[in-house]
Amino acid sequence: MQLKKEDINNLDRKYRLNLINSITGIKPANLIGTRSIAKQDNVAIFSSVVHLGSNPAHLGMVMRPQTNGLKDTYSNINETGFYTINHISNTFIKKAHYTSAKLKKEDSEFDVMKLNREFLDDFFAPFVKQSAVKIGMKHIENIELPNQCILIIGEVELISLPEEILNKEGQLNLEKYNAVGISGLNNYYDINHIESHPYVRINEMPDFNE
Repeated sequence: MQLKKEDINNLDRKYRLNLINSITGIKPANLIGTRSIAKQDNVAIFSSVVHLGSNPAHLGMVMRPQTNGLKDTYSNINETGFYTINHISNTFIKKAHYTSAKLKKEDSEFDVMKLNREFLDDFFAPFVKQSAVKIGMKHIENIELPNQCILIIGEVELISLPEEILNKEGQLNLEKYNAVGISGLNNYYDINHIESHPYVRINEMPDFNE
């Protein structure tokens, strides 16, 4: 199969949405926890968290356009300046998935989906207790993208994780806590470690003819 731009544009809307959402492959599965100024808690699933830099430790997250009214996650981040990123494991995929439901503002996904709040070190926004890896974020700025989506940029303020999932180089073993990834909007995959390779230096390149 080969599709040109015109072919893609002429696809059924839902088919095109699914194709373009899944064509990038496996994406990280995270729950974003926020709290409003009025202390109403919100948690929502996102698959758009990306690494932006390590020093300072910055992470990005892409949000949909807010043209039809501000979503709770977006409003809470901008009002309070804090949010949390929580890895999803295979033990609570279903609960995490349904946090995308459009609930009333006064109804918290924590309560409806039976996800447990956790507050660490007086951090303002709630963490998801079921998550093995929890990241407390401070909002830095928003950048509007050409399609009106919004890139949220934040700085890592706090990390909570079990020491046993880290190797001696500080790398996470995602397999040890049954982390999952997302393809498209609703397909979840196990993550299994296959192999590791050293940092690439031009004078240490292997012989690919062997």
